[in-house]
Amino acid sequence: MRIVRNIVLGAVAALGMALPAVAAERAIIVLDGSGSMWAQIDGKARITIARETLHEVLATLPDDLELGFMTYGHREKGNCDDIEMLVEPALGTADAITAAADAINPKGMTPISDAVRLAAEDLQFTEQKATVILITDGLETCEVDPCALASDLESRGIDFTTHVLGFGLSDEEGQQVACLAENTGGRYLSAEDGDALVSALTTTVAQVVQAEPEPAPEPEPEPVAEFNFTPTASLSEGGPDIEDGGPLNLTWQWYEVKADGSKGEWIGTDYYARFKGTLEPGDYIISAEYGNAAVEQPVTIVAGEVAATHFVLNAAMLKLHPLPSEGAEIDNDASTEIKLNGEYLAYDYGDVDAVVPAGSIEALVTIGEATVSRTYELKAGDTVDEDVVVGTGLVFFTTEYAPGSKVEDDIFMEIFDAKTALDGTRESIAYGYNGEQDFELPPGDYIMAYELDGTEGEIPFSVTTGERTDVPVMLDAGVLAITTPSDDYVEIRSPTKDIAGNVKSFDYGYGPEYQTTLKAGDYVVYSKKGDVESETPITIKAGERFELTIEAAAAAPAGGKKK
Repeated sequence: MRIVRNIVLGAVAALGMALPAVAAERAIIVLDGSGSMWAQIDGKARITIARETLHEVLATLPDDLELGFMTYGHREKGNCDDIEMLVEPALGTADAITAAADAINPKGMTPISDAVRLAAEDLQFTEQKATVILITDGLETCEVDPCALASDLESRGIDFTTHVLGFGLSDEEGQQVACLAENTGGRYLSAEDGDALVSALTTTVAQVVQAEPEPAPEPEPEPVAEFNFTPTASLSEGGPDIEDGGPLNLTWQWYEVKADGSKGEWIGTDYYARFKGTLEPGDYIISAEYGNAAVEQPVTIVAGEVAATHFVLNAAMLKLHPLPSEGAEIDNDASTEIKLNGEYLAYDYGDVDAVVPAGSIEALVTIGEATVSRTYELKAGDTVDEDVVVGTGLVFFTTEYAPGSKVEDDIFMEIFDAKTALDGTRESIAYGYNGEQDFELPPGDYIMAYELDGTEGEIPFSVTTGERTDVPVMLDAGVLAITTPSDDYVEIRSPTKDIAGNVKSFDYGYGPEYQTTLKAGDYVVYSKKGDVESETPITIKAGERFELTIEAAAAAPAGGKKK
């Protein structure tokens, strides 16, 4: 059955087809320099393929084309401002561009949108024709909406176009960057293996950088595409049609119809509210999916007619903004679990902008160790847009053996509710391992219990919403390092017995090298190898290291023990 294919899904198969040349006389290539460019396709790094292709294509670059070169993510990790124009647009820049590409060392983030915007501004896109050629293997990682950016550049530009070449992106991932091209009248092309990637890069770059020295004759008008399926969708009956441009896109899927009228095998998929397709005449079951809402219905395609089918999703918009306290910034690490009629529906992080089915919706918003619940009875077409104040404070622990002697080891800390249950236990809230640790907690009173080798203790503290509490942890402890001659058993004991006649054990282990942390004070080091035992008194001082070597003892005489 002949069906319409989405540009992104069919791009690789269409590599052999001629693409239209870009008429712009000034252009900038933006090459992805993020860390993921070291990933391999058919045994070769993506950055290597990009370099080799640029060498081949730019070797035949027309002399009268002004071409520039920009990259991002090539200088440092975690910096969304790491964008650099390596070669300004000018005539005869082929050698400079290939040399610059050869020197790129991918390592950082993927600020796609800001890079395209800066390239457009450098080309003075509001005053003259401009083209940006984006080559990327990843998605936007710097919290800028590429679709909105593309629409803005298109509306303000004289004749602005972006072409996007995706490296090994899935269909879903491709949809998230394809709008950069589609919203500016450009093309998106995807490649999923080494051969297709080389061909796609060669074809795309060669086509988009080609500049005609003289105006080409007017092309023959292409036949107007004929569509027989033009669906629309809305959240509610009688509500406005869903349009493109938001954080989500509509997904359309069509299936065969079984003899009993039920849904059969999948046939095709396409995207966006503006989708129009051509399907073979016949019966289908077609679904419209938008966020977490979906609806499906039978559609019949009749030869010579247009099926303008409308889908009602019976859904609502849920926009939640998690805040640790009143007036604080949105917490991008917050997590939100969404339930529909008591059943799990979805999970989201940071600012929530979700489409959910109408019904009883519960949102469990968590920041650190604090969770609040919000319940909404949503009708189709409703929109909830509100801040959710979880109410947390930050507690920060720093640990020292003694003043000025920082703990570098992974000390264990566990946070307990200060209230004690009837059986004497406390509720455990959180735990972690480090000399410096922080926890986001609801307001209240707590106990922090710590343990490092033979040292342990408890510290009470309180948390206030919207405030930071610093809790210094002074262990008043030192380090004991023991060397034994032959992997002896070693145990650290108190030098005296308690009132019940018992000797307390603080820590134990085996040689030949053994180390532990102990509070300042007096101890006895007990060691044993076979029947040979020894006891050595020691004194540990806070912030100091005590090194002890246990010499090999003579074997015990018959009928006795050597001490």
